[in-house]
Amino acid sequence: MNQFRTNLAMKAFQILDKDGSGILDLDDIRQTYNAKKDPRVIRGDKTEDEVLMEFLDTFEQNHRAAHESSKDAKRDGKVSPNEWCEYYNNVSMSIDRDDYFELMMNNAWNFNNDRVTKRGSAFAM
Repeated sequence: MNQFRTNLAMKAFQILDKDGSGILDLDDIRQTYNAKKDPRVIRGDKTEDEVLMEFLDTFEQNHRAAHESSKDAKRDGKVSPNEWCEYYNNVSMSIDRDDYFELMMNNAWNFNNDRVTKRGSAFAM
């Protein structure tokens, strides 16, 4: 990813990093997303924390796939800036123009605070 796209990815990371630790974990995600309305939680198939951990695992999966043979391949329920950017690097490869990448990121993370967002589900981004 070029620096413009990396900066956008890190802006989204900082939105989620509620405690400013530089690592996304379950406590950060809990402060941003409410998994109570996830259909799997409502049915009793999963707990709220399991749904939120799946969200975090989305970012760790990419990192593990790219580093399967290294010690960095372990799942720890924590997302580093490198893992986060690796995920968005993979997304970025399918988007030709920076302005489209920026639009996608704003639609996902509401950088401009120009719309009311509902955080009713962990996957309502």
